[in-house]
Amino acid sequence: MMKNKTQYKEIFLIISSFLVGGITMLAIVRFTPLVSEMMKYYDGYVITKGGTKVLERTSLSTSVNKVYDAVVVVQGYINDRLDTTGTGFVYKVDNQYGYILTNEHVITGSNKVKVIMTTDEETSAELLGKDEYLDLAVLRIDKSFIRQIAEIGKSEEMNLGDIVFTVGSPLGYDYRGSVTSGVLSGKDRLVSISVSGSNNNDWVMRVLQIDASINPGNSGGPLLNVNGEVIGVCSMKLVDDDIEGMGFAIPIEYAMSHVESLEHNEKIKWPILGIGMTNVTDSATLSKNNIKVPNNIKEGVVITSIKEGTGAAKSDLKKGDIITKINGRKVKDSAYLRYEIYQHQSGDVIELTYIRDEKEKIAKVTLSS
Repeated sequence: MMKNKTQYKEIFLIISSFLVGGITMLAIVRFTPLVSEMMKYYDGYVITKGGTKVLERTSLSTSVNKVYDAVVVVQGYINDRLDTTGTGFVYKVDNQYGYILTNEHVITGSNKVKVIMTTDEETSAELLGKDEYLDLAVLRIDKSFIRQIAEIGKSEEMNLGDIVFTVGSPLGYDYRGSVTSGVLSGKDRLVSISVSGSNNNDWVMRVLQIDASINPGNSGGPLLNVNGEVIGVCSMKLVDDDIEGMGFAIPIEYAMSHVESLEHNEKIKWPILGIGMTNVTDSATLSKNNIKVPNNIKEGVVITSIKEGTGAAKSDLKKGDIITKINGRKVKDSAYLRYEIYQHQSGDVIELTYIRDEKEKIAKVTLSS
């Protein structure tokens, strides 16, 4: 009899323990925000607490699904002959049209543009506006072709090492819809590029650096965070025999700040300094203009001419002056000078440090339009 009582007591304790444990767990789930949030966790999302990541899924499949059908193949034609292939993504729709963002260099020179959806439907696209310095273009297609709209995120909130991925068409149509992933390798990188088929570095872009694979055909496609939000527009790849895994994207904030102007085919109004210029290393142009640069000057921009009626013409600047700084920041070459100028608006006053007769001087110049 005593033995049976002991057994009953043990069973009662076991049952009581389970009940107490269950009630405790229920309370934790009900009243602990983080656990409750995890219970509602949606595959592919990052869970944070106080701004710190505490859970991150390794699979990007759900995030890919959020944007996949918003990504299109962009094809540029010259006289019905396929000339270029790139990628674009739908960022907006209205009552009649869907709007696609891509790179300017994907469609430049084309007299006809087509887009191919993930359903393999093809349609002609109308080019609304483009700018070679932005390397951005906006296309428009009939709304009936739109299956999905990409969600716009914020590159400013990204940290180095954060997971990123791309969806695009590397090497063209046959590899459309390819997904590559990596990490954010760098922010605020300055990369020199050429425009209008120039062989010189005409312009500097401030870009995001990634190690996700980007190949010809990816240009114009979205760079996305782990939640499937667009944080950049893939634009170029640094190609060299000794370099691997360096891709670049235009920050989405910069791209979207110009989208409205491109939609209305408004020419981007870059401010004008009002000078003809060349790099201190361009010996041929310097000789042609009968300008000599001291041997100890290795970086900077040489003024070859000054345009009448501009801010430069109203300043102390002259032909032959060597610009070395703008607002105290070093000027490496003409691409960097143009980049710094284009951060301003017409009417802004800038301070240029220049060298004349081997003496450093300063001039204040009002930028023109």
